[in-house]
Amino acid sequence: MEKRQLLFIKDVFLFTFTAFGGAQAHISLLLKYFVKQTHYISEEDLLELNALAQILPGPASTQTLVGIAHKVGGLKLALITFLIWIIPSAAIMTFAAFSFAQLDHKVQFTLILKYIQPIALGIVAFGAYTLSRKVLVTQTAIFLAISAVIVTLVLRNAYVFPLAILVGGMISSALESPREESEIRVKLFANVNPKKLAYFFGVMLFLAALGAIINRTSPFSLPIRLFENFYRNGIFIFGGGQVLVPLMFTEFVQMKHYLGSSEFLSGFAIQQALPGPTFSFTSYVGALSMKNFGYGTFGQILGGIVGVLGINLPGLILVLFIVPFWEDLKKITRIKHSLSGINAVSVGFIIAAFVLLIKPVGFDLMSISLIVATFLILNFTRISPPLIVLAGILLGYFM
Repeated sequence: MEKRQLLFIKDVFLFTFTAFGGAQAHISLLLKYFVKQTHYISEEDLLELNALAQILPGPASTQTLVGIAHKVGGLKLALITFLIWIIPSAAIMTFAAFSFAQLDHKVQFTLILKYIQPIALGIVAFGAYTLSRKVLVTQTAIFLAISAVIVTLVLRNAYVFPLAILVGGMISSALESPREESEIRVKLFANVNPKKLAYFFGVMLFLAALGAIINRTSPFSLPIRLFENFYRNGIFIFGGGQVLVPLMFTEFVQMKHYLGSSEFLSGFAIQQALPGPTFSFTSYVGALSMKNFGYGTFGQILGGIVGVLGINLPGLILVLFIVPFWEDLKKITRIKHSLSGINAVSVGFIIAAFVLLIKPVGFDLMSISLIVATFLILNFTRISPPLIVLAGILLGYFM
């Protein structure tokens, strides 16, 4: 491996352990570490890769970082970068799930975490508010968001999410796109390998069928079903971690009861205090789901691995497949205009999740005060979520 690539790996480590604040904060750090300080790529290249990540489903920060690595050193460096980026936070979240599983019956541990849950809900509320201001700027977007809220609250089905995202993207694309570009589309899709697309969606369908066929009492059943659940979410989630967490709450807590609301919210709050990808939260959900169904230490570790790989694989595969013909893809305005509908539906999902999340947290004065205080601090100050979460842990410890 050449010296430039080794220096790049060093900078990936630095980025991994300082990347607090989610995808919106990560882009400024990517600019700092990989453009301004080291000139691995140009600023224009970075912004284009970030735009590609926004169009694709999956973790935007992960896809952008992997895209940079691919430009610097090809497929091998991209895969090494991906592992460096996801392993630390995923390992910590798996350990957090294991620790929670061992200690959740101890009164002191529960008391320490009791203020984290409303703080986590305040973070969700801030995410919904911030995204709403950027996305809900047209009547169509508002209509799609309200529709997504209603459909989510009424149907309570995991497949509502991908279908609503698909319909939202199609509606906004049809209403906002011009009627030209046929030649560009022909040129682009002539480069798409249909076998790769078949493999991409075939994995999800195969695992879904396998999980349904295997007896649910089999030790192999839950890991397969979990992998299918996470892989499916990885295919259809647009908008990054702020959309992922509400969807996961609805599916894994409200619909499938893999874990409880207090377990979920505590894990989400802990994740907010860590650097790295928000999608590593899936390690916590996977590990704790395995524990709640009677699996031991090895099973919980397997659940953590299944969670982080399942949610990340679709986005990783997509970005590595699409980067070679990104120059053609970005010219198609139908793809660009579909984003407004996709984002509007995503806002609706977050609002619906807030409604579902507030019930288990409760309506007592302390909880409501913490939710409002968290929202106001994030909205009007520069204080980051990790510090708020740490304050919540200290508050639970000393009170």
